[in-house]
Amino acid sequence: MVKLFNFIDRKSPIHALTGASKLACMMCWVFAAMVTFDTRYLIFLTLAAVVLFKISKIRLADVKVLLIFTLVFLLLNNALIYLFSPEHGVTIYGSRTLLFTIIGRYTITSQQLLYHLNVVLKYTATIPMVMLFICTTQPSEFASSLNHIGVSYRISYSVSLALRYIPDVMKEFHDISLAQQARGVELSGKAGVFKRLKSATNILMPLILSSLDRIEVVSNAMELRCFGREKTRTWYRAQPFLRNDYIAFFCGFLLIVISLLLNIPNGGRYWNPF
Repeated sequence: MVKLFNFIDRKSPIHALTGASKLACMMCWVFAAMVTFDTRYLIFLTLAAVVLFKISKIRLADVKVLLIFTLVFLLLNNALIYLFSPEHGVTIYGSRTLLFTIIGRYTITSQQLLYHLNVVLKYTATIPMVMLFICTTQPSEFASSLNHIGVSYRISYSVSLALRYIPDVMKEFHDISLAQQARGVELSGKAGVFKRLKSATNILMPLILSSLDRIEVVSNAMELRCFGREKTRTWYRAQPFLRNDYIAFFCGFLLIVISLLLNIPNGGRYWNPF
Protein backbone atom coordinates (compact mmCIF):
# COMPACT_ATOMS: atom_id res chain seq x y z
CA MET A 1 0.00 0.00 0.00
CA VAL A 2 1.23 3.49 -0.88
CA LYS A 3 1.84 5.56 2.26
CA LEU A 4 1.66 9.32 2.27
CA PHE A 5 1.85 11.87 5.09
CA ASN A 6 3.23 9.24 7.48
CA PHE A 7 5.50 9.81 10.44
CA ILE A 8 8.76 7.90 9.87
CA ASP A 9 10.57 7.18 13.11
CA ARG A 10 14.33 7.67 12.90
CA LYS A 11 17.05 8.70 15.33
CA SER A 12 18.20 12.05 14.04
CA PRO A 13 18.64 15.67 15.23
CA ILE A 14 15.66 16.68 13.05
CA HIS A 15 13.38 14.17 14.78
CA ALA A 16 14.54 15.44 18.16
CA LEU A 17 13.21 18.96 17.50
CA THR A 18 9.74 19.85 18.74
CA GLY A 19 6.92 19.94 16.22
CA ALA A 20 6.37 23.67 16.75
CA SER A 21 9.99 24.56 15.96
CA LYS A 22 9.92 22.39 12.85
CA LEU A 23 6.67 24.02 11.71
CA ALA A 24 8.01 27.53 12.31
CA CYS A 25 11.27 26.76 10.51
CA MET A 26 9.42 25.18 7.58
CA MET A 27 7.09 28.17 7.21
CA CYS A 28 10.00 30.60 7.37
CA TRP A 29 11.90 28.51 4.82
CA VAL A 30 8.96 28.41 2.41
CA PHE A 31 8.31 32.14 2.83
CA ALA A 32 11.97 32.98 2.20
CA ALA A 33 12.00 30.88 -0.98
CA MET A 34 8.71 32.28 -2.26
CA VAL A 35 9.61 35.93 -1.69
CA THR A 36 12.82 36.00 -3.72
CA PHE A 37 13.76 35.15 -7.29
CA ASP A 38 17.48 35.37 -6.57
CA THR A 39 18.88 32.26 -8.27
CA ARG A 40 21.95 32.16 -6.04
CA TYR A 41 19.89 32.19 -2.85
CA LEU A 42 17.46 29.58 -4.19
CA ILE A 43 20.38 27.29 -5.04
CA PHE A 44 21.68 27.72 -1.49
CA LEU A 45 18.26 26.85 -0.02
CA THR A 46 18.01 23.79 -2.27
CA LEU A 47 21.44 22.49 -1.23
CA ALA A 48 20.68 23.19 2.43
CA ALA A 49 17.37 21.30 2.14
CA VAL A 50 19.18 18.30 0.64
CA VAL A 51 21.68 18.36 3.52
CA LEU A 52 18.89 18.49 6.12
CA PHE A 53 17.13 15.64 4.34
CA LYS A 54 20.34 13.61 4.60
CA ILE A 55 20.69 14.45 8.31
CA SER A 56 17.12 13.31 8.99
CA LYS A 57 17.97 9.81 7.65
CA ILE A 58 14.80 9.79 5.53
CA ARG A 59 15.43 7.72 2.41
CA LEU A 60 14.21 8.70 -1.03
CA ALA A 61 12.29 5.41 -1.18
CA ASP A 62 10.25 6.57 1.82
CA VAL A 63 8.92 9.61 -0.08
CA LYS A 64 9.10 8.27 -3.64
CA VAL A 65 5.40 8.77 -4.36
CA LEU A 66 5.43 12.36 -3.12
CA LEU A 67 8.51 13.06 -5.23
CA ILE A 68 6.80 11.66 -8.33
CA PHE A 69 3.70 13.82 -7.73
CA THR A 70 5.93 16.85 -7.24
CA LEU A 71 7.87 16.16 -10.43
CA VAL A 72 4.70 15.77 -12.49
CA PHE A 73 3.23 18.99 -11.07
CA LEU A 74 6.53 20.81 -11.67
CA LEU A 75 6.64 19.73 -15.32
CA LEU A 76 3.01 20.71 -15.88
CA ASN A 77 3.53 24.07 -14.22
CA ASN A 78 6.54 24.93 -16.35
CA ALA A 79 4.84 23.70 -19.52
CA LEU A 80 1.77 25.86 -18.87
CA ILE A 81 3.89 28.91 -18.02
CA TYR A 82 5.71 28.61 -21.33
CA LEU A 83 2.52 27.81 -23.26
CA PHE A 84 0.69 30.95 -22.14
CA SER A 85 3.66 33.29 -21.70
CA PRO A 86 6.72 32.16 -23.69
CA GLU A 87 8.55 35.47 -23.13
CA HIS A 88 7.57 36.23 -19.55
CA GLY A 89 11.25 36.23 -18.57
CA VAL A 90 11.96 38.88 -21.21
CA THR A 91 9.32 41.14 -19.65
CA ILE A 92 10.75 40.61 -16.16
CA TYR A 93 14.44 41.11 -16.90
CA GLY A 94 14.00 43.87 -19.48
CA SER A 95 16.27 42.35 -22.12
CA ARG A 96 16.08 39.66 -24.79
CA THR A 97 18.81 37.18 -25.70
CA LEU A 98 17.39 34.92 -28.41
CA LEU A 99 18.82 31.39 -28.56
CA PHE A 100 16.53 29.85 -31.20
CA THR A 101 12.95 29.90 -32.43
CA ILE A 102 10.62 26.91 -32.18
CA ILE A 103 7.59 28.18 -34.09
CA GLY A 104 5.86 31.54 -34.29
CA ARG A 105 5.99 33.37 -30.97
CA TYR A 106 7.42 30.35 -29.16
CA THR A 107 11.08 31.18 -28.84
CA ILE A 108 13.80 30.14 -26.41
CA THR A 109 15.55 33.05 -24.71
CA SER A 110 18.12 33.14 -21.93
CA GLN A 111 15.80 35.26 -19.81
CA GLN A 112 12.95 32.76 -20.09
CA LEU A 113 15.26 29.85 -19.22
CA LEU A 114 16.45 31.70 -16.13
CA TYR A 115 12.87 32.34 -15.07
CA HIS A 116 11.99 28.65 -15.48
CA LEU A 117 15.12 27.71 -13.53
CA ASN A 118 13.97 29.94 -10.67
CA VAL A 119 10.54 28.26 -10.70
CA VAL A 120 12.18 24.83 -10.52
CA LEU A 121 14.48 25.96 -7.71
CA LYS A 122 11.54 27.24 -5.70
CA TYR A 123 10.06 23.73 -5.75
CA THR A 124 13.36 22.01 -5.00
CA ALA A 125 13.99 24.41 -2.11
CA THR A 126 10.57 24.08 -0.45
CA ILE A 127 9.14 20.62 -1.18
CA PRO A 128 11.93 18.72 0.67
CA MET A 129 11.29 20.86 3.76
CA VAL A 130 7.55 20.14 3.65
CA MET A 131 8.28 16.41 3.28
CA LEU A 132 10.77 16.65 6.12
CA PHE A 133 8.19 18.21 8.42
CA ILE A 134 5.57 15.58 7.56
CA CYS A 135 7.90 12.60 7.93
CA THR A 136 9.67 13.68 11.12
CA THR A 137 6.77 15.01 13.20
CA GLN A 138 4.72 12.75 15.44
CA PRO A 139 1.11 14.11 15.46
CA SER A 140 0.61 14.00 19.24
CA GLU A 141 3.95 15.66 19.94
CA PHE A 142 3.20 18.32 17.34
CA ALA A 143 -0.16 19.09 18.98
CA SER A 144 1.45 19.47 22.39
CA SER A 145 4.11 21.78 20.94
CA LEU A 146 1.45 24.00 19.35
CA ASN A 147 -0.32 24.23 22.69
CA HIS A 148 3.02 25.05 24.31
CA ILE A 149 3.44 28.18 22.15
CA GLY A 150 -0.06 29.44 22.96
CA VAL A 151 -2.39 27.76 20.44
CA SER A 152 -5.64 26.54 22.01
CA TYR A 153 -5.45 22.87 22.93
CA ARG A 154 -8.77 22.33 21.11
CA ILE A 155 -7.22 23.54 17.85
CA SER A 156 -3.99 21.68 18.57
CA TYR A 157 -5.85 18.44 19.13
CA SER A 158 -7.85 18.98 15.93
CA VAL A 159 -4.58 19.26 14.00
CA SER A 160 -3.33 16.07 15.64
CA LEU A 161 -6.52 14.21 14.68
CA ALA A 162 -6.25 15.46 11.09
CA LEU A 163 -2.66 14.26 10.76
CA ARG A 164 -3.60 10.89 12.22
CA TYR A 165 -6.71 10.59 10.09
CA ILE A 166 -5.03 10.96 6.67
CA PRO A 167 -3.11 7.63 6.88
CA ASP A 168 -6.24 5.91 8.23
CA VAL A 169 -8.33 7.13 5.29
CA MET A 170 -5.67 5.92 2.86
CA LYS A 171 -5.57 2.52 4.52
CA GLU A 172 -9.37 2.31 4.38
CA PHE A 173 -9.29 3.25 0.68
CA HIS A 174 -6.74 0.49 0.05
CA ASP A 175 -8.82 -2.10 1.91
CA ILE A 176 -12.02 -1.15 0.07
CA SER A 177 -10.12 -1.22 -3.23
CA LEU A 178 -8.93 -4.79 -2.56
CA ALA A 179 -12.46 -5.81 -1.60
CA GLN A 180 -13.84 -4.34 -4.83
CA GLN A 181 -11.19 -6.10 -6.91
CA ALA A 182 -12.08 -9.40 -5.18
CA ARG A 183 -15.65 -8.84 -6.44
CA GLY A 184 -14.44 -8.42 -10.01
CA VAL A 185 -14.07 -4.65 -10.25
CA GLU A 186 -10.97 -3.96 -12.33
CA LEU A 187 -8.71 -1.32 -10.77
CA SER A 188 -5.31 -2.57 -11.91
CA GLY A 189 -3.17 -1.25 -14.72
CA LYS A 190 -4.69 -3.78 -17.11
CA ALA A 191 -7.83 -1.66 -17.46
CA GLY A 192 -8.00 1.66 -19.27
CA VAL A 193 -7.64 4.95 -17.45
CA PHE A 194 -11.30 5.95 -17.79
CA LYS A 195 -12.50 2.50 -16.74
CA ARG A 196 -10.29 2.65 -13.64
CA LEU A 197 -11.57 6.12 -12.78
CA LYS A 198 -15.15 4.93 -13.14
CA SER A 199 -14.43 1.89 -10.98
CA ALA A 200 -12.69 4.06 -8.37
CA THR A 201 -15.89 6.06 -7.88
CA ASN A 202 -17.47 2.88 -6.48
CA ILE A 203 -15.04 3.18 -3.57
CA LEU A 204 -16.13 6.70 -2.58
CA MET A 205 -19.47 5.84 -0.99
CA PRO A 206 -18.13 3.05 1.28
CA LEU A 207 -15.18 5.29 2.14
CA ILE A 208 -17.45 8.20 3.08
CA LEU A 209 -19.71 5.99 5.19
CA SER A 210 -16.78 4.40 7.04
CA SER A 211 -15.23 7.85 7.60
CA LEU A 212 -18.47 9.21 9.05
CA ASP A 213 -18.71 6.18 11.33
CA ARG A 214 -15.15 6.73 12.54
CA ILE A 215 -15.83 10.43 13.15
CA GLU A 216 -18.87 9.55 15.25
CA VAL A 217 -16.87 7.06 17.33
CA VAL A 218 -14.10 9.61 17.99
CA SER A 219 -16.50 12.44 18.79
CA ASN A 220 -18.48 10.24 21.20
CA ALA A 221 -15.29 9.14 22.93
CA MET A 222 -14.15 12.75 23.32
CA GLU A 223 -17.56 13.83 24.60
CA LEU A 224 -17.63 11.02 27.18
CA ARG A 225 -14.25 12.21 28.44
CA CYS A 226 -15.57 15.80 28.72
CA PHE A 227 -13.09 17.09 26.16
CA GLY A 228 -13.08 20.88 25.97
CA ARG A 229 -14.63 21.64 29.35
CA GLU A 230 -11.37 22.69 31.01
CA LYS A 231 -9.21 25.61 29.93
CA THR A 232 -6.01 23.56 29.95
CA ARG A 233 -5.02 19.94 29.56
CA THR A 234 -1.98 17.74 29.99
CA TRP A 235 -0.15 16.05 27.12
CA TYR A 236 1.29 12.57 27.09
CA ARG A 237 4.00 13.52 24.60
CA ALA A 238 4.74 17.05 25.80
CA GLN A 239 8.29 18.12 24.92
CA PRO A 240 9.95 21.31 26.19
CA PHE A 241 11.89 23.62 23.90
CA LEU A 242 15.62 22.88 23.98
CA ARG A 243 18.65 24.71 22.62
CA ASN A 244 18.33 23.22 19.14
CA ASP A 245 14.71 24.39 18.94
CA TYR A 246 15.72 27.98 19.60
CA ILE A 247 18.50 27.62 17.02
CA ALA A 248 15.87 26.42 14.50
CA PHE A 249 13.68 29.45 15.30
CA PHE A 250 16.65 31.79 14.82
CA CYS A 251 17.72 30.16 11.53
CA GLY A 252 14.19 30.38 10.14
CA PHE A 253 13.96 34.07 11.04
CA LEU A 254 17.43 34.68 9.56
CA LEU A 255 16.41 33.11 6.24
CA ILE A 256 13.51 35.55 5.92
CA VAL A 257 15.75 38.52 6.78
CA ILE A 258 18.31 37.51 4.14
CA SER A 259 15.56 37.00 1.56
CA LEU A 260 14.18 40.49 2.20
CA LEU A 261 17.62 42.15 2.31
CA LEU A 262 18.46 40.72 -1.13
CA ASN A 263 15.83 43.06 -2.57
CA ILE A 264 18.12 46.00 -1.87
CA PRO A 265 21.14 45.11 -4.08
CA ASN A 266 18.88 43.37 -6.63
CA GLY A 267 16.57 46.37 -6.88
CA GLY A 268 13.56 44.09 -6.34
CA ARG A 269 12.68 40.42 -6.06
CA TYR A 270 14.53 39.39 -9.24
CA TRP A 271 18.26 38.90 -9.56
CA ASN A 272 19.14 40.14 -13.05
CA PRO A 273 22.48 38.85 -14.41
CA PHE A 274 21.75 40.33 -17.82
